[in-house]
Amino acid sequence: MIERLAILGVGLIGGSLALALKQAGRVGRVVGYGRGRANLDEALALGVIDEIAASPEAAVAGADRVLLAMPVGAMAATFVRIAPHLADHALVTDAGSTKQDVIAAARAGLGARIARFVPGHPIAGAEKSGAAAASGDLYVGRNVILTPLPENAPDDVAAIADLWRACGAQIAEMSPVEHDLIFAAVSHLPHLAAFALVDELAGRPEAELFFRHAGSGFRDFTRIAGSSPAMWRDIALANRQALVAELDAYLSRLSAYRDALAAGDADTLMQSFSRASQARSRWHGNNTENDE
Repeated sequence: MIERLAILGVGLIGGSLALALKQAGRVGRVVGYGRGRANLDEALALGVIDEIAASPEAAVAGADRVLLAMPVGAMAATFVRIAPHLADHALVTDAGSTKQDVIAAARAGLGARIARFVPGHPIAGAEKSGAAAASGDLYVGRNVILTPLPENAPDDVAAIADLWRACGAQIAEMSPVEHDLIFAAVSHLPHLAAFALVDELAGRPEAELFFRHAGSGFRDFTRIAGSSPAMWRDIALANRQALVAELDAYLSRLSAYRDALAAGDADTLMQSFSRASQARSRWHGNNTENDE
């Protein structure tokens, strides 16, 4: 039982954790802090949180568990602010989509308290944001990645894993480096591709005509371009080394497609399209899709 949970960043991710733990009867009181007062007021009215904190310092005071669910670019300053105010028994985790940069920020900001920080990443989300988008069922059947630190006690890692399991999530562990390499390919690159396509079309003089006639394929491919620009700017910059490598690989494949199209090379296109279709079918048949 978590007597007091502090959520720093009461949006879809943080709000959904709070609701899930409430539904499971695993939390006593949820304290929320965020930059937007209107969003916090709505979270309070909806029962997502039980109390609004005036500052991160006030939010974490006396908390058993603390979740940082703000954009990764804002975490460094937050670690510095909360470090002196954490209870000795408090465990801190995060929901950041990149891990190496967040861990570096935590080491710098938490100092001697770094052992109490267990890095995490719930692979769940949607293009909607804010407390109103929170759902107690968001994490059911979804993956949550933990990237434990050498300093973490096994019991503390288990406690954070248990927190997410109480929400219905499935837990996996990996190193921060492996995490960032994998998600550069399967999450960060797709978001860049969606943003790029929508931005390119939106810049055309006849953009309205294109969007008016776009169908379900365009809608499905570009859905994630409706995600928070600030959040994805921070993610892209934080994981830029791995993301640049993935962009290079993707551009190389697109260049090969261009060459095949220009040459009328049906065989090359057919072979690549078939491999991709088969791989996608295998993945979809064997796994639960996790939005982020």
